[in-house]
Amino acid sequence: MANMSASNPIQEILKDEDCEEINPLSSSVNSGRRATPPNSLPVVPPATTNIPLNSPSPCSLSANGTPTRGSNRLEYLKNWTISTYKCSRQTIYEKLGKSSRTIDSEMEGQIESLRDTQRKYGNILRLARALSSHFGNVVQTQSSLGECFNDLSNRSPELQKEFKQNADTQKKLRKNGEALLSALNFFVSSVNTLCNKTMEDTITTVKHYESARIEYDAYRSDLEFFSSAPKTESNAVKLIEMEGIFNKARVDFEKLRSDVQIKLKFLNENRVKVMHKQLTLFHNAITAYFTGNQNALEATLKQFSIKAKGPE
Repeated sequence: MANMSASNPIQEILKDEDCEEINPLSSSVNSGRRATPPNSLPVVPPATTNIPLNSPSPCSLSANGTPTRGSNRLEYLKNWTISTYKCSRQTIYEKLGKSSRTIDSEMEGQIESLRDTQRKYGNILRLARALSSHFGNVVQTQSSLGECFNDLSNRSPELQKEFKQNADTQKKLRKNGEALLSALNFFVSSVNTLCNKTMEDTITTVKHYESARIEYDAYRSDLEFFSSAPKTESNAVKLIEMEGIFNKARVDFEKLRSDVQIKLKFLNENRVKVMHKQLTLFHNAITAYFTGNQNALEATLKQFSIKAKGPE
């Protein structure tokens, strides 16, 4: 009885090993270890993949009832490795001038313009943040200075009038400064949203499009190779298989190109609308503050529905 109970764990282990049975991917994979992408090539992941490398999948049954979860996972890894290798190879061949690439001059010009615009808007954002931070310190200093003048006006009867005048001046400057600071912060927040969220969303789609373009060209090169290869039975089978893969890559590529075109169009319209509002706010607020026009400054805040807040 003891021997029988001791053999149960062994049987369970053997069952688990059957469940994780691995078919060799190549001559270099004979020990059940997962294949890894070649280290000599830069890894360019495929634009579209449905390979759940990290998600568990239930064991499927073969014709004789043997679980084959391990072989399914290895098949997923095999597909991912092949696709990644082809994309990496295509990238290198393009840089070496050994392979052609699909070129859309108009779209590439728009993409480069978008990246340049994002860099310049990022610089505006950085400088506007610095201005807001420095001006916030000025407002805080004016507030402290006004309190000091007001305290001394009560302690120095011989200079009460002068201290009181300066205290009132600093109080007005602080109030107007807080209004301008609110306008600056609103400008910074809006430009940050445009630059780091709206534009970045389009840039992310562009990156997917560029990866899809590399994958499309990689399979196109393979299709051209097999189309011109000797007419053997194995090459004919491979050509049919490659046509199916190429057609799928073409559909994915064209869909992402359409997505990029749509996003670029709406991004440009939204950018113009947002920046027209923000530049008008920035100009009117700065002009009203430095000309001492308190009414114009308050009207600007009211126009853009901004509430003045004290410095933090």
